[in-house]
Amino acid sequence: MSYTKVNYEETESTQGLHFLRDPLGCEDHGVSVLDAEPNWDGFEHDHADEGEEEVYVLVDGAATITVDDEDVAMDVGDAVRVSPGTTRQITTGDEGAQFVITGAP
Repeated sequence: MSYTKVNYEETESTQGLHFLRDPLGCEDHGVSVLDAEPNWDGFEHDHADEGEEEVYVLVDGAATITVDDEDVAMDVGDAVRVSPGTTRQITTGDEGAQFVITGAP
């Protein structure tokens, strides 16, 4: 088959994060949807071991992504690329946020 269709709301979620890589059968990259509640703090992490860069696209709400100790405010429509060895952490404000996140080596 040349395509796979999945509704993210029908996938399992861990703390508001829906991983779509496996349900879609992706071989070369990952894609996730994050529904972050108001005043939510994600965990600080990097992907140095996997060599994976990520792109965060804010599709609803407002948030800040802290990239190597620099706070980057995000509004709807903003996209931020983060290199593999760089730490990142998402924080939302009073309204929460929704992101589409992609990652690939």
